Amino acid sequence: MAIETEAPAPAAEVKVATPTETPAVAGTEGAEEDKDKMLKAVKQFEFYFADANLPYDRFMWTLHTANPEHWVPIKTVASFKRMRDFQSFGVDWVAKALRLSEELELDEKAENVRRRTEVKEPKGQFERSVYAKGFGSEEPGLQERLEEFFDKYGKTNAVRMRRVETTKEFKGSVFVEFADEKSVDAFLNADPKPTWNGQELLIMTKEAYCEMKIKEKGLTGKTAIIKKQSIAGTGRKGFNAFREMEKEKNPDVDKEGKKAGKPEIWLEFMGKKIRVHEEDGGSIQKDDVPLVKNASLKFEGCGEDVSFDEIKATLKERFQRSPYVKYTRGESSGLVGFDKPLTEEDITYVKEHLKTLSGKEVTWSIPNEEAELAFQYERAAGAAKRIMSSSQRGGRGGSRGGRGGGRGGGRGGRGGRGGRGGGRGGRGGKAGGDRQAKGDSTQAAAADGDQAGEKRKRAIEPDGGPDVGVRGQAVPTIQPAKKAKTDEAS
Repeated sequence: MAIETEAPAPAAEVKVATPTETPAVAGTEGAEEDKDKMLKAVKQFEFYFADANLPYDRFMWTLHTANPEHWVPIKTVASFKRMRDFQSFGVDWVAKALRLSEELELDEKAENVRRRTEVKEPKGQFERSVYAKGFGSEEPGLQERLEEFFDKYGKTNAVRMRRVETTKEFKGSVFVEFADEKSVDAFLNADPKPTWNGQELLIMTKEAYCEMKIKEKGLTGKTAIIKKQSIAGTGRKGFNAFREMEKEKNPDVDKEGKKAGKPEIWLEFMGKKIRVHEEDGGSIQKDDVPLVKNASLKFEGCGEDVSFDEIKATLKERFQRSPYVKYTRGESSGLVGFDKPLTEEDITYVKEHLKTLSGKEVTWSIPNEEAELAFQYERAAGAAKRIMSSSQRGGRGGSRGGRGGGRGGGRGGRGGRGGRGGGRGGRGGKAGGDRQAKGDSTQAAAADGDQAGEKRKRAIEPDGGPDVGVRGQAVPTIQPAKKAKTDEAS
């Protein structure tokens, strides 16, 4: 895999230091303490170069591949954040410590380090991993304490602190990958059971945790498979050196390691990009929809036939984007969704300017979190279906245009018929492009369909923004790419 990165040139006829050349350690308490620190530094270095990390860490892989013989400058790795406890000892001390490693080797000048073995794609990571919860809030040095805790049960390849995606706040739980299944059994069957600060931990295999989450969310079929892949890490979208090398060998393979097919479709909703899947005509995963508090209002006490225009015409003076209105004919309440959290002034404006609906006085309130999240998921799910429909219609239009052009070319020898064929092709291609570009028309069609739905005792009006699905929106793995934004069209 070719990654252009500056790196120290390899020395000619480099000699490798043998692992037997270990630092002299006297039998004093101070010397033992120094050796203990060295072993900790070595363990951290070995993690950076391990199969569980190196091929999934873009920067480390860049260092690893920058030199033809895979030598990496010790001083570079020694400067990493998790080496800060050893940085005061200097690079020479780190190099001396690395002679204790059985997995890494030094060059003759003890300036560079590399693996002793070839990088291999790890197998059975899922089966060798466990979930544990009950570690409280994050505090300085927690990562190191966690590693020491799990090392009591067996060798670990990685201890990953789980965090909230948006805030990066520690969830109080971890995924731990052990080096072998024997260590997994030792941890899960430990007697007494593992505890943290005197409290018993909730523990299970990673697979059991995955099945629990799928059951909690009521997922089935392909959606459940995708969720499992997400938790297991087999479907992760981050850097993967094996996938990148495969792409170089076979340009037709996509970033998931599969044969390239249709580009991905993404929806921008409440400030977050959400992947739209083709199942059910356009679907999203509930976990991908963010809860944006105070971005909805509930009205109660209205008449039996609320006009969307009555709400939208009033609120467009205050809000740049037309709100989403959900109301079922015959009921006395409904919901109004906005594209951002409301301020106290916004809420006061709504209450003062929409005191009545369909001739009856109404009250306004913010729905509880559960109701608001369900409402926002419904909005996003509706937008996903319209985006998928719009994208598919655009694609079919372009295909028809291409076929028309082909027929025209084929009949070129027959005079005017060839011209007509080409003309049909042109119109077909243009129609596809127009459907993709004119989001407002698509949205209007969706709105008409929803209004017709009133006959089925259900009416939901889409937001005022364009409804355009754009293919090719996947997050790039190596080269950054500009992405066209897609607006919510719930």
